[in-house]
Amino acid sequence: VVKAVSIFSQSANSSTSKTKQNHKTATRVQNPKMAHTMFASSFVSGSHRLVSQSHSSSSRASAVRGRVPRRMQCRASQEPPPEKKVTRRNIVNVLYFGAGAYLTYDLVQDLGLSVGDNALPVPEYEGIKGVGSIYKVAAFAGGCFWCMEPAFDKLGAGVIGTISGYTGGPEANPTYIQVAGKETHHREAVQVVYDPKLISYEQLLDGFWRSVDPTQADGQFVDLGPQYSTAVYCYDDAQLKAATQSKASLQASGIFGAGKPIVTDIIDASSLPYWPAEKYHQNYYVNRALRYKLYRGLSGRDEFIQSVWGPGSVYSKQ
Repeated sequence: VVKAVSIFSQSANSSTSKTKQNHKTATRVQNPKMAHTMFASSFVSGSHRLVSQSHSSSSRASAVRGRVPRRMQCRASQEPPPEKKVTRRNIVNVLYFGAGAYLTYDLVQDLGLSVGDNALPVPEYEGIKGVGSIYKVAAFAGGCFWCMEPAFDKLGAGVIGTISGYTGGPEANPTYIQVAGKETHHREAVQVVYDPKLISYEQLLDGFWRSVDPTQADGQFVDLGPQYSTAVYCYDDAQLKAATQSKASLQASGIFGAGKPIVTDIIDASSLPYWPAEKYHQNYYVNRALRYKLYRGLSGRDEFIQSVWGPGSVYSKQ
């Protein structure tokens, strides 16, 4: 009996399970509308997303097309680009650039970085003929040689020429950079070729004293260093005697102030070579007048000369 009841119970459970499975299957088969609706809904939703993405892509493409550069639009429409007009501002900019480039080029050469012919020293006596037979030579160191050339050139017809250069040291073929950089024992100097029939050596000495501060030992005005200190280089005994007497007389006069010694060196230069400076530095006050006047005006040289010799001195404002 127990075994029969157990078999009956298993049979009933199996029938119930099969009935539930058949019911689910029947439900799926008997409800095709619900299945169709779910499928359609899913399809429409996916299509909507595709349409939305396509629409947004199209909008972005349209926006990009709306931002096409003007140059491309002109090419596409076969229209020529607008012509560029030369304005006053363009001209001013070009002039400023040109002036700036020229000024920079010259300022670099002022520092000694000359190029081409400007970097080469000029010939002895600048090629003046008759030196020794007709003309004589004197040499003076008075600070920056740019300022010393006009001091002698304006003394009159007796001055045949002035040559900026270097002397006083043992170094051969010195350059501006070497001398200005204290790499030599030379001074910046000016060699004067003069006609003794028209102007005397004593007159040259007077012009020298009136163009410098002979009481300044560390240079001249804003140019400091031994290469800018003052000296008179004498090429013979007559010049040496005249220079020594002139210095003594000037010291005795006290014109530079009581008790202020004149420290200018009087040097026998009969065996000292004179090295002409680079072409760029010759006649600087003529060839580069604007920058020379600016430099000289800021140096303090003219103010000193006028304070000692008077505002009407021919050696000031040169």
